[in-house]
Amino acid sequence: MKFLPRVSSRGLVAVAAAVAATAGLVTQSVGAPAPAAVQATPLQQQLDKLLQDPRYDGSQVGLVVRDATTGETLYDHDGGTRLLPASNTKLFTSTAAMHTLGADYRFHTDALATAPVTAGKLRGDLYLKGFGDPTALESDYVGLAQQLAKAGIRRIDGDLIADDTYFDKVRLGDSWAWDDEPFYYSAQISALTLAPNTDYDSGTAIVESRPGATVGSPVNLTLVPANDVIKLVNTATTGAAGSANTLNIERDHGTNIVRVTGSVPAGAAVGQEWVTVWEPELYAADVFRRALTAQGIRVDGHIRPSATPATARRLARDESMTVGELMTPFLKLSNNMHAETLVKAMGAVAAASGTWSAGLDVVTNYAQSVGVDTSKIRLSDGSGLSRKVNVTAKSVTDILLAAQHEPWFQQWYDALPIAGNPNRFVGGTLRSRMANTPAANNLHGKTGSLTGVTALSGYVTTKDGRKLVFSMISNNYLSSPRSVEDAVGVLLASWTDQATVTAIKPNLSRTAADNCGEWVKAC
Repeated sequence: MKFLPRVSSRGLVAVAAAVAATAGLVTQSVGAPAPAAVQATPLQQQLDKLLQDPRYDGSQVGLVVRDATTGETLYDHDGGTRLLPASNTKLFTSTAAMHTLGADYRFHTDALATAPVTAGKLRGDLYLKGFGDPTALESDYVGLAQQLAKAGIRRIDGDLIADDTYFDKVRLGDSWAWDDEPFYYSAQISALTLAPNTDYDSGTAIVESRPGATVGSPVNLTLVPANDVIKLVNTATTGAAGSANTLNIERDHGTNIVRVTGSVPAGAAVGQEWVTVWEPELYAADVFRRALTAQGIRVDGHIRPSATPATARRLARDESMTVGELMTPFLKLSNNMHAETLVKAMGAVAAASGTWSAGLDVVTNYAQSVGVDTSKIRLSDGSGLSRKVNVTAKSVTDILLAAQHEPWFQQWYDALPIAGNPNRFVGGTLRSRMANTPAANNLHGKTGSLTGVTALSGYVTTKDGRKLVFSMISNNYLSSPRSVEDAVGVLLASWTDQATVTAIKPNLSRTAADNCGEWVKAC
């Protein structure tokens, strides 16, 4: 049976009322039969019930469900309405990156020079040039230093130059909130950067905290990686055992001064807090200089930002994982910095312009090429942190359908969070949701979360083995309807045409998943 595009039962009532109100404008021969009303399918009826949740009073929701094989629309509630998608934006960015850069593309970071090396001495400046690697770790800069040491270099006469000119100097995305800037999900975008661990949160460092030896003594702090760029101002003290942990760690705007206040109870475990870095290219260069020193290479000059001359020769290179491999930390953990780096890299590769505008043109053009009506959406960044992004649930399902036919689909599909799987790099942002239901280890989806925004879009297989794509975007609510999203996912996974399936009742109280934004590392 072929289903017509879905109009909700409430929508049918509204349409009927509108027709009655305009009856004077419609002529019909006497005795002609009235048009038959569209009969809602059982699946449509159950989905309608879920969207009657009181949390949607005064708010908006778009929900589209389609057959993943044929593209047939099985349900459509306001699927053409533009909504704020939060991190569902990453579905557009990631697919465009896999297409444009390719699954095998690698970022790189180079050490270069124009001056000669004589008797182990580089008689001039050493240039550290970044080409956008968002996965560069301290160990990668150590590797670069080891290559230079192996080449016999023992001294740099000049300065260490930090070059991030592969991208432009615009560090933060369109309309990003000022009060998000200190936090790891809103780090500055630079072509030369550094991540503190294998979550690959580029442009951030970790402040580790430990209680002091006695009550009242200062809290002990450690920077990971060690660096001289971040300046810790510590007034935090050690509280009595069992007292509240009130530690607060936050960077001052426009500086690398990080203030640590509050109290940590005696006996507490090591705490970790990620902080963003102002001008991350200088942070990367500082860590590199330390690596050079550890390898016995002395730098006589200072660290300063500048461009590398075109005549410079390469002395060492570090390469990243592939873009296909990057999809796992990017999508599983919903990493904003990966999204924005990919956007600028697409601009640099496809248009020789490492800017948001050039990169977003590439993303938009890819979406258009696979059937998205891009005249009805707006992309303002690559991650969805911007509140200017507007897409439709229909456009998201267009992307999901098209991706299935790409040669890189399986690697990308596997990188999506998987419902109910507790492994952090399998379940990702869905690891605590829909556990022990038919959706667990079945539904592959991308979450989205901002204040007043929640979204879930992806793939799910019904009990009959029918694969579906779906997109659900909710905006402007006061109480999170995330449990309704989960109920939709479970209903679709449970669905069979052989029996009546009743949707589970969404939880009206706030759950742990509701309280956890997708960028909260503790969740």
